[in-house]
Amino acid sequence: MTNTAVSPTTHSSSSSRHSSSEPLLSVRDLRVTFQRQGQEPFEAVQGVNFDVRPGQTVGLVGESGCGKSVTSLAIMGLLPDRGNKVSGTVMYDGTDLLSLSDQQMRDKRGKDIAMVFQDPLSSLNPVIPIGIQVTEVLERHRGMSRKAATPVARELLDRVGIPDPTRRLKDYPHQLSGGMRQRALIAIALACQPRLLIADEPTTALDVTIQAQILALLKELVQDTGTALVMITHDLGVVAGLCDEVNVLYGGRIVERGERHELFAAPKHPYTHGLLASIPRLDAPRGQRLTPIPGSVSDNLPWTSACAFAPRCPNQIDVCTQVMPELVEQHGRALRCHNPVEEVR
Repeated sequence: MTNTAVSPTTHSSSSSRHSSSEPLLSVRDLRVTFQRQGQEPFEAVQGVNFDVRPGQTVGLVGESGCGKSVTSLAIMGLLPDRGNKVSGTVMYDGTDLLSLSDQQMRDKRGKDIAMVFQDPLSSLNPVIPIGIQVTEVLERHRGMSRKAATPVARELLDRVGIPDPTRRLKDYPHQLSGGMRQRALIAIALACQPRLLIADEPTTALDVTIQAQILALLKELVQDTGTALVMITHDLGVVAGLCDEVNVLYGGRIVERGERHELFAAPKHPYTHGLLASIPRLDAPRGQRLTPIPGSVSDNLPWTSACAFAPRCPNQIDVCTQVMPELVEQHGRALRCHNPVEEVR
């Protein structure tokens, strides 16, 4: 595959890349409240903080309904104004994205910040050929003509592994497989070489073989270009193979944060421990049952007066239902728990 569509940047190593640079994206006290007429306000995201550095992949992990996708939509400025309130700061390269006008955010989206959505079929326009959907981004943000943008679009499709890109430029989304559609979305997101890429469950609807190829592609792009990547997923297998740092969300708050290897080796929050215990392991004895987390995400207590996870927590003690645990950071790990897991997995 040709690499002319995206100019690679040489980095010595991932660790030096992360430690020697300031955060490209710094989210502080991000809150998203949904207000519907005749209903009580619902705070879907409650004081989320995290950083992403150039060339770093940061994961937002949790079950459906924990606030992952809402966080990404708030960062991108894609939540509708009506009935929603977003507060806090989202600093991107020194600029608070939440302070920008709609027009200013439209100028940044696609050019500086891009997003790959979960469902490629609903994200692509069904009546416009793939080539035009790629070139219109180049025309909008880089001022290129359709004629000049077409070969760049072809190179982008080649870059993301779509075979016979010249022919595929003329194809409509329904003529592509699910894996190709997801690759086309990634090509559109990468068209203007954004410095920050947000991927919201980009492999959920794909089979495991295509999933592995998409993840390998994302990993390669981050390494080659120094792009900062926020990976939103419920799949810990994705996290294990891609993310440098992991943020575990529950009930709209981060309950644990850590470097990938440390967090997988010794999860401290009972929720993180439960997520890891509920997935199959190759080294598990034959016939061993998985241990699912009891209940559902709707079985919550309000964070204002308790730990939201307490009703589902095997480590619950009296204080868990009486006092909200604070997020305590120590030695590169952050934990929000009154009674952490001591067992080393």
